[in-house]
Amino acid sequence: MTTDQDLSVDQSAVALFAVKGIDVTSSKDKGVLKIVKVQGVDGDRPMLGDRVTLHYTGKLLNGQKVDSSLDRKEPFSFSLGKGQVIKAWDSSVMTMQKGEVCSLLCRPDYAYGAPGNPPKVPPNSTLLFEVELLDFQGEMLTEDGGVMRRIKTKGEGFTNPNDGATVDVHLEGRCEGQLFDSRDVCFIVGEAQDKGVPLGVDRAMEKMQKGECCLLQLKSKYGFGREGKPELKIGPNKDMLYEVTLRDFKKAKESWEMDLKEKLELSVEVKHKGNQYFKAGFLQQAIIQYQRIVSWLEMECGVGEEQQRKIQEFLLLSQLNLALCYLRLQEFSHVVDNCNKVIELDATNEKALYRRGEARLCRNEFSLAMADFRQVLQVNPLNRAARAQITICQHKVREHQERDKKIYANMFQKFAEHDKKVGKQKRRKDESVKSNGEVGSKRRRRSQENS
Repeated sequence: MTTDQDLSVDQSAVALFAVKGIDVTSSKDKGVLKIVKVQGVDGDRPMLGDRVTLHYTGKLLNGQKVDSSLDRKEPFSFSLGKGQVIKAWDSSVMTMQKGEVCSLLCRPDYAYGAPGNPPKVPPNSTLLFEVELLDFQGEMLTEDGGVMRRIKTKGEGFTNPNDGATVDVHLEGRCEGQLFDSRDVCFIVGEAQDKGVPLGVDRAMEKMQKGECCLLQLKSKYGFGREGKPELKIGPNKDMLYEVTLRDFKKAKESWEMDLKEKLELSVEVKHKGNQYFKAGFLQQAIIQYQRIVSWLEMECGVGEEQQRKIQEFLLLSQLNLALCYLRLQEFSHVVDNCNKVIELDATNEKALYRRGEARLCRNEFSLAMADFRQVLQVNPLNRAARAQITICQHKVREHQERDKKIYANMFQKFAEHDKKVGKQKRRKDESVKSNGEVGSKRRRRSQENS
């Protein structure tokens, strides 16, 4: 990026933009003019919603600096097109390539407008920026980075499909550059598996708006997983790219739109669907169904004993099933959380205590796991699996104790060897100093005798 001195700011700069500037506004009203100073790397440009990282320096037309990421020695990041920055940046950064450096002339209505940004930016100020685009990447839709979205065409309005919504989409799926899926399809959000639509596309629906077209980069976990899709010639553990257009959708009722009777009736269907997915090995899809039941009923109280019993029954089953799904997925923190919620409702629930013990054993929390398995035996003394797990816990505890002893023994041995080595070096040094001192004394005596 060029230095401040290279960024001359006066009326001649305005004239230069009038001649060489490119209008980068969507309405072509010349509110933001751009001059490329350093060409970027040929290839992709940022899309709506991408996370962009850049350096910038901003000045008024009189040359006064108003802000600079270079002065802070820290790049600035924001999500493109989300209104997190001035309009000029949302318009211009979308036209840049990685590594590009450009100058921007920004009219007040694309900068800080009539109010300005006191104390540095006066009202109705035209601003000049120099911007270097360092990097950009799509929006992560999942915490583990398994689904990344890049928006090609912005959708309409502010509503999104929810779990249970019916969506009408156009799909184009590619794996290693080869098109394997191109079709129009309708499916229920949360049940896309029934139409052969990957989990990652299903999960992206809740973020999309009608008319939106986006690219979804799916890690294999959110595609066809370890099994792949042989009929589509997709091998195991393959990442893939989907282009998805949400043509239309009809939302499902939200929890607050349903009465308790309707929630209980729907819970029967959703539990059945979850069980089907679980038996087929589609654990993430099963989790979606069980979580829907929890979201509907966890805040309900019910009228009369019968309703209260049904609510508790659905919640217990859903939380236990969630724990079992997460246990299979080896997400042990979730297992413990779900089991804890069951135990809050039923302190002696045998399955919850046992599954929590399994999760804690897998997390090497042997004492806690042993306590859970012992509680299982208190509830059901005939549970042989719990008794076997206690034996495993005891064995694991001894293994860890023996390993710790060896580690500490080796550690102390090394300390002793180090101390012994340091002691030898110190004795040699002392002997050397003593020897040198004796030689020096003899030389002084000889010198005195000769004189």
